[in-house]
Amino acid sequence: MSLVASLLAMVVLGHDGPDPIGAWDFHGRHIVNGVLRARVGRDARIVGELEEAKTAQGNCLQFDGVNDRLILADDFNDVKSALPNRMMTVEAWFAVNEPIGFGSVIGVMQDNGSAEKGWHLGYNGTNFVFALASTGADDGDGLMTYLRSKTAYELGRLYHVVGTYDGKEMKLYVNGKLDGSSQNQSGDILYPTKAPWTIGCYKDDDEDFPFNGRLVNIALYDLVATEAAVQHLFEHRKELTLEAPVIQENPNFEWVVQPYLQFPTPSEMTIMWETTRNGTSKVYYGSSKSRLVEAQGVTTKNPQSLIHKVVLKGLNPDTHYVYKVESVDSEGRKLESPLLTFRTAPKSDRAIRFTVVGDTQDQPKINTRIAEHMWNERPDFFMIVGDLVGTGANKKHWTQDFFGSMRPLLDRVPLVPVIGNHEGDARLYYDYMSVPEPEYWYKFSYGSADFFIVDSNRDVGPNSEQYKWLEKELAASTAKWKFVAHHHPPYSSDEDDYGNLWEGQSVRGDLRLRALVKLYEKYGVDVVWTGHIHSYERTWPLLAGQANESGPVYIVCGGGGGGLERHGPTRPEFSRRIRHGHHYCVVSLFGNTFEMSAFDIEGRMFDNLIIKK
Repeated sequence: MSLVASLLAMVVLGHDGPDPIGAWDFHGRHIVNGVLRARVGRDARIVGELEEAKTAQGNCLQFDGVNDRLILADDFNDVKSALPNRMMTVEAWFAVNEPIGFGSVIGVMQDNGSAEKGWHLGYNGTNFVFALASTGADDGDGLMTYLRSKTAYELGRLYHVVGTYDGKEMKLYVNGKLDGSSQNQSGDILYPTKAPWTIGCYKDDDEDFPFNGRLVNIALYDLVATEAAVQHLFEHRKELTLEAPVIQENPNFEWVVQPYLQFPTPSEMTIMWETTRNGTSKVYYGSSKSRLVEAQGVTTKNPQSLIHKVVLKGLNPDTHYVYKVESVDSEGRKLESPLLTFRTAPKSDRAIRFTVVGDTQDQPKINTRIAEHMWNERPDFFMIVGDLVGTGANKKHWTQDFFGSMRPLLDRVPLVPVIGNHEGDARLYYDYMSVPEPEYWYKFSYGSADFFIVDSNRDVGPNSEQYKWLEKELAASTAKWKFVAHHHPPYSSDEDDYGNLWEGQSVRGDLRLRALVKLYEKYGVDVVWTGHIHSYERTWPLLAGQANESGPVYIVCGGGGGGLERHGPTRPEFSRRIRHGHHYCVVSLFGNTFEMSAFDIEGRMFDNLIIKK
């Protein structure tokens, strides 16, 4: 019997045709004493408290995205005979409730830096993913192909997703149709030395990302389903795709993100927060707690968030205000913040102070220490030069790692964000940040300075929209001080990001950004702030890459939390000061004087720059 016929028989007759080597139906009746009984193969140990949910064809199980998951084996080596070796088909019916950068419904894997082995079926922030490493593509420590679907999933909607591998080609199917293929892998499946076999979480030695959504069933085969067979597998339950999306709403009315400040101007301040359920959006503000007036805003319900935003208008410049926020849900439950403070931007050329940090990523303990140091400076605002979070599509990286670690700085000092590569252009970045359109790049002014924020992930070449915008804005600026910020550095002496200096040569920075350097030099930019490299570096003033007192200074301030990096073994001419370690910068600006001091995580100053005009 052919493979197509075999699989069709299995679908039609139920018991004929090839049997799966593992099959699990996610229904409460299959749970006995903390174990999900398999229809075929290994039973799974339950971690967490799975809840039943309903579909048109019966019950399924809801995973909470926090603790819930199933463990088929703590180490797959103990059950290696239960796994596919050279050929495989893995199918699942599931719905994603919360996107994350790396999500898995079933898999055995290690993906730690360049070490990539195993396989998994799952999803990322927008699409479905079938990932696999093989012996034929092994580069020494494994190389995994992440095959991504063309289909973007809708939150809460059930889909049929199938991954196949025949020893030469990977294929990914969505709702019975071929949606992606790759021939980058060949040979046997390359398994890691040790790894757990899990359902409902992406887990390896250094990552653990739980699944938030519904699972109906999963089946695993040590053979390859053809396109026709996958179509018939889909037809068996296709009614599930017609159901309306279901996202379980939190019954409690709670803070998800407490208030934070955005985009300061002399007459406006933006205040945002997030709650678990819909509610009113009100801010009470004034000169003192006894003189509060009410301002109402909007509540934006996005697929991943429920964010409140109030823009206070008609404020006095350079003025200290107190405020508190309030949300009330449909059941009358109220959330109210404590009394907080902010200061509007000045119109005049008064002295200002701001702080800069970059690459905070997913390191909340480090973020907290640096945020405390910056708060102690009582800055007018603070700027993060990209990579605010580790994975932009992972909501917990925002709600827990970022917003959860930077109080009281965030609720009393406005944040000026720069988008980095780790944000991944994810919807959550634009949900949480409120800056002028088009949001990728923008300008704002504070005191005697103009700030030009650039998205270095996008095209910055001379013919790009962003380049033309930047040149127009720089040419029109009459500010005494001009600062540019973007994530990637045009100049860097990092050891290996731009060529491995321990083994050969380096281009010493992101060459794409060198196109903008000509603008900085032509229009008198004073300082260019960047991150991306997780260390500190300050250049000499530069013209055409050479030290020259007439040019701008470039500062890499990427030590906010990401894994630290080192500089190369030789110093290029452009480099004035380097430092390995977590750090932040404090800038004081008044009249004709600019002063920048860089501090380590202990609050000890290690660099100082003064520019006088």
